[in-house]
Amino acid sequence: MQISTIIGLIGGILSLVVGMILKGAPLVSLVNNPAAYVIILVGTAATIFMAFPMNEVKRVPKLFGIIFKNQTLLDKKELVRMFMEWASITRREGLLALESKVEEIDNSFLRNGMRMIIDGNDQEFVQDVLMEDINATEERHRSGALIFSQAGMYAPTLGVLGAVVGLIAALADLSDMEKLSHAIAGAFIATVLGIFTGYVLWHPMANKLKRMSKAEVEIKLMMVEGLLSIQSGVSTMAISQKLAVFLTPAESAELDADQGGGGAGEQEG
Repeated sequence: MQISTIIGLIGGILSLVVGMILKGAPLVSLVNNPAAYVIILVGTAATIFMAFPMNEVKRVPKLFGIIFKNQTLLDKKELVRMFMEWASITRREGLLALESKVEEIDNSFLRNGMRMIIDGNDQEFVQDVLMEDINATEERHRSGALIFSQAGMYAPTLGVLGAVVGLIAALADLSDMEKLSHAIAGAFIATVLGIFTGYVLWHPMANKLKRMSKAEVEIKLMMVEGLLSIQSGVSTMAISQKLAVFLTPAESAELDADQGGGGAGEQEG
């Protein structure tokens, strides 16, 4: 479970509820206003159907699952150590010696890349195929995040629409001023819901999808660099230095400490 998503969702709801209590606004208004929910939620869904083709809209439930689940990515330090080990094997025994390692690889992108270099494909061809895969992944992720970005843009505007509809209904009967005041207050619930869902839910969710996509793409770029380096026959230390640019300073320091302790940092002539 993605803890940060849960914290953000609970925190956003609490901020709205506590804020209304502190301002003296009746919380019952949030519940006894089904029209506002219809205008905001159904209206936002309608705009998404209008804005995106059906094959992309069908992915929305899966995107919600991604937002609420932990992202499982290969650890960068382990990836460096793995490539250093493969580079060492390649320099001693050749690329074909890595065939026994292919089936041990869980990541399909890395496994396919390894098969291509073992099969003796041209380095430029391998790079083109892997980069096209990454570009396709980025585009797919971009379209998913765009759905939530668009929802975040439409929802607040629909909130204004809901308020106008509520005011029309409230001003239709001016005979009872007390009833009128309650009706006007209720009219603005749609605006509250529109702004809340837009800026507390949809826009932040879009940003989270973008960040998760960036992390996945960075790992894949790291794999491409490692695979091409192995194909070029570089040493374990050279491949470590090339892949170190993808690590944070703390990760680099930890990797250096492991190497200094006689870990994966074997030097080759």
